[in-house]
Amino acid sequence: MRFLIISHAIHYKDNNKLFSYAPYVREMNVWLKYVDKVEIVAPFQNTKPTKIDLEYNYNEIKFSRIPKIDFITFLHSIVSLLVLPYILFKLFVACFRADHIHLRCPGNIGLLGCVVQLFFPRKTKTAKYAGNWDPKTIQPKSYRFQKWVLSNTFFTKNMNVLVYGNWKNQTKNIKSFFTASYLDDEKITFTTKDYSDELAFIFVGSLVEGKRPLFAIQLIGALQEKGISCKLDIFGDGVLKEKLQDYINENNVKHIVLHGNQTKETIKDYLLKSHFSILASKSEGWPKALAEAMFFGVIPIATKISCVPYMLDYGKRGILIEAKLLSDVNTIEMALKNKKGLIDIARNAQLWSQQYTLDTFEKEIKTLLH
Repeated sequence: MRFLIISHAIHYKDNNKLFSYAPYVREMNVWLKYVDKVEIVAPFQNTKPTKIDLEYNYNEIKFSRIPKIDFITFLHSIVSLLVLPYILFKLFVACFRADHIHLRCPGNIGLLGCVVQLFFPRKTKTAKYAGNWDPKTIQPKSYRFQKWVLSNTFFTKNMNVLVYGNWKNQTKNIKSFFTASYLDDEKITFTTKDYSDELAFIFVGSLVEGKRPLFAIQLIGALQEKGISCKLDIFGDGVLKEKLQDYINENNVKHIVLHGNQTKETIKDYLLKSHFSILASKSEGWPKALAEAMFFGVIPIATKISCVPYMLDYGKRGILIEAKLLSDVNTIEMALKNKKGLIDIARNAQLWSQQYTLDTFEKEIKTLLH
């Protein structure tokens, strides 16, 4: 089987080895165990990979580089429009060569892939929609278009679309799915943590507006003002890093450390010592940061978006918040008063998350491809 991946993820090369964003590559390495030949069509950047990038575990990959496109500024929009014909041509040629077409959505390249795959109705296809599939959520037009094309079985043929969460009234090609980060042999036995001493919070994610890292810092500051002993370790990088550090310094918020991008192993070490994971995102698909924290009995604190309420079993496996500082501080403060309740939540979170291992994920992928 000649397996084609169409992705918007930036790719890098180092010593003739191909790298990209680690969580995505870790997942794709599972798919690649069950294919004969691989081609990837994606943007390329001529820089060294970083700590959050991972090498593809496949010997011979045909990499077809395309320009990165975006429509954030007027100049970027003009350049992107000019290179669109070239990208569409590359996608058509790659799809013609492929036996199985795999789309990574949502994204600008995924959108183009959604259009091009329509001309190959007989080829088997899968799409991983890593964003919020909730039909009621207000989203950009490009995201809504991708969801419409992928779920329209009149136009889109031979396609399995993998989405996060269980949603009503979906077409037959929409499959509820999950993602995973750890193996079966990485499971640990549940251990009760002490919630009466200093509480360790962790934030893992990009330092961008959509993830609301500033809100996580403000939440810790507000809890400290209430006399609750707590600290916050922040992992990730992004445009807000300097602004966040300035806020911490100017407001004298204690015990908060910005660690930047770190390896999976480093983050795992901190998760094993943490009590809570904060992710007050504006939008999510299947937030790996929460699932990974829950895997080690860390209680997630998250906003009610996408499939997060389902992941947290509507409060039985975590604490759901509104991203409103005063009410959320009260919600957490109330939860902290019930130590037995916290232990039950942590246990439920770990038991649930440990169902979704890379071993289970691999079995599901093998079934999809064969």
